[in-house]
Amino acid sequence: MKKTAAEYLRIANETAKEARKEGNTPFGAILVGPDGEILIRQGNAASSLHDETAHAERMTASLASQRYPKDFLKNCTLYTTCEPCPMCTGAIYWAGIGHIVFGMTESRLLQLTGGDPKNPTFHMGAQKVIDAGQKNITLEGPFPEVEEEIAEAHVHFWKKEFPV
Repeated sequence: MKKTAAEYLRIANETAKEARKEGNTPFGAILVGPDGEILIRQGNAASSLHDETAHAERMTASLASQRYPKDFLKNCTLYTTCEPCPMCTGAIYWAGIGHIVFGMTESRLLQLTGGDPKNPTFHMGAQKVIDAGQKNITLEGPFPEVEEEIAEAHVHFWKKEFPV
């Protein structure tokens, strides 16, 4: 049975909390098939894997690309706690995932992370990456009804170096 976007984002947020417990940054993503089934759950694993590119969204896109054909993925949705960075948006693009839904914007994330060197946030947004490509990918978010829940996973995690 299909869930609402907020319900899927809460599942992604639980995945982010699990990543944090494992010593990684608190980001989570899930891939949902056209029928509403959760196909992949992935938290950030950069610290665990000693790979700074092991973002939840990039790893989800990579796994999806290995497991499913593009004709299937174009009808899938990647739900992620935060707006994906340019690298992750590019990975989603190349995997052929047709829909991205995020809970919290990149600018809101910057308010939480401050100047922490573990998350040097871009200032461009995922839509600019999508617009530069040739694929029809939809982007939806933020979702205010879950934003504070997502932000809570980041509280006391980041070292702020400047006020925002």
